[in-house]
Amino acid sequence: MTERSSLVQEVGAALRDHGITAAITALIGGTIALLAAVSRRAFTNDAMLSRLDRELLAERTRVDRQRAEDRKGDADRLERIETDIRAMRDLMFEAFQRGRSD
Repeated sequence: MTERSSLVQEVGAALRDHGITAAITALIGGTIALLAAVSRRAFTNDAMLSRLDRELLAERTRVDRQRAEDRKGDADRLERIETDIRAMRDLMFEAFQRGRSD
C-alpha cells in the first residue's frame, strides 16, 4: 500500500524544505554582502589614506621649496647688507685718512 499525503502536507513539506534552503541562501548571501561592504569600505579608506598621503607629500614639498626660496632671499639680502657695510667702512676710513693728512 502506498501512503499518500494530503496537499496541505505536501505544501508544508515544500515550504519547510525550501524555507530552510532560502534561509541558508539568505544567510550566505547576507554574509557575502556584508563582506563586500566591509572590504569596499576598507579599500575606500585605503584609497582615501593614499590620497591624503599624496596631498601631504605635495604640501610638504611646496613648503620646503618655499623655505628654500626664502632662505636664498635672506642670504642675498644679508650679502647686500654686508657689502654696503664694507663700502661704508672703506668710505669712512678714506675720509678719516684724508682728514688726518690735511
